[in-house]
Amino acid sequence: MPEPGRTTRRTVLTTAAGGGLGIAVGGASGAAAAPPQRPGRELRALLREIDPDRVEATVRKLASFGTRHTLSSQDGTRRGIGAARDWIHGELSAYARASGGRMTVELQSYVQEPGDRIPEPTRITNVVATLRGSVDPDRVHVVSGHYDSRASDPMDAESDAPGADDDASGVAVVMELARVMARRRPAATLVFAAVAGEEQGLYGAGHMAEVFQRDGADVRAMFTNDIVGSPTADDGTRDPRTIRLFAEGVPTAETDEEAGVRRAVGGENDSPSRQLARYVTEVAQNRETGMRVRVVYRRDRYLRGGDHIPFLEQGYPAARFTEPAEDYAHQHQDVRVENGKQYGDLPEFCDFDFIARVARVNGATLWSLAQAPGAPSGAEIVATGLTNSTELVWQRPEKGMRPARYEVVWRETTAAEWTHVRDVGDVDRYTVDLSKDNLFFGVRAVGENGYRSPVSFPVPRR
Repeated sequence: MPEPGRTTRRTVLTTAAGGGLGIAVGGASGAAAAPPQRPGRELRALLREIDPDRVEATVRKLASFGTRHTLSSQDGTRRGIGAARDWIHGELSAYARASGGRMTVELQSYVQEPGDRIPEPTRITNVVATLRGSVDPDRVHVVSGHYDSRASDPMDAESDAPGADDDASGVAVVMELARVMARRRPAATLVFAAVAGEEQGLYGAGHMAEVFQRDGADVRAMFTNDIVGSPTADDGTRDPRTIRLFAEGVPTAETDEEAGVRRAVGGENDSPSRQLARYVTEVAQNRETGMRVRVVYRRDRYLRGGDHIPFLEQGYPAARFTEPAEDYAHQHQDVRVENGKQYGDLPEFCDFDFIARVARVNGATLWSLAQAPGAPSGAEIVATGLTNSTELVWQRPEKGMRPARYEVVWRETTAAEWTHVRDVGDVDRYTVDLSKDNLFFGVRAVGENGYRSPVSFPVPRR
């Protein structure tokens, strides 16, 4: 019989339900297949409040400004990026008034000096709503969409560029989440951002990431929603129940302690962003959202980039939501009619029910992250001697939400998802009698409310 608190070494590969390979641990008392995290009552109520009609109204309003090009008018009231900025700020400020002072809204502005696609000094303004956490306010989670748009020529600030799919759809996700969450009390802080300058070179998001870094913010997750307006591909096929999530593997930035840049470590398939992607599938791929999350193991698409990239470059975990297949005939195309067909990034080509489901995926993820304890810090796998067992150590948090207990998870090195979990109690080290040479291990925190953190991937202690 195995000792209490330890699993046996013998492992047997078995065919799991659904045809994949799972791990059966012989005599492993307490070891089980890793289950998804089901949404609680408050989260279910929150997701039901997300309204496709309000999403549609937001997309149509943003498209009505004609162009939202970063180089367009900043002072107009009906046309240009300034008019869009002021409308977004007004809407978010109205939501904040229902928060009892917990949500604040700011115009985060700076002057971008001439550079790529910026011919002269240009003011770039992000509209940022911050819902301060009630228990663990220093732990921050960010969701964004970019409100600037462009025509075929990225330097054309005069032609109509309604930008319904790219990216009024993403801004609609952010604003709808801000609306439904403003009246609630997340344990950790949530940031809802509509950023500018994306089409000219990710400038607004770059500035926001630098501000977080400069201020020493503990950003645990960042998601950008960019081109989330339609499930229809350019060949007419539809996949209305799938959203892609791009998540890079090996972290973008190198360790540089002198530069003061935050760093998180991970294996080739276990970066913090990959753990974040696994977390999304666990908490947001369910009947409450009605969506399947297709994780793509890439930083982004070929020849393209999104606002998560500046956060990756600052060492923050970040990922990008985008629709299952793009219709390039309606992206970055001038508004026109040819041979009886309409072209341009118009609201008519958006599916507002689809956008609302994407918002639910984001909402389920953000709320679960905010209500859970933070992922354990300082996770290590002890590798100071030759042994067929696996000893894991981690640190309890010194402040903020204290976990009720911890779970150790593992999977085959060829498996994409964590397959097994063991509740190990309120401890900061644990030994599994399975070989660290054969499996990947991780540890996550569980709150009194049952919400689980993302997994921390241990680094070797030698």
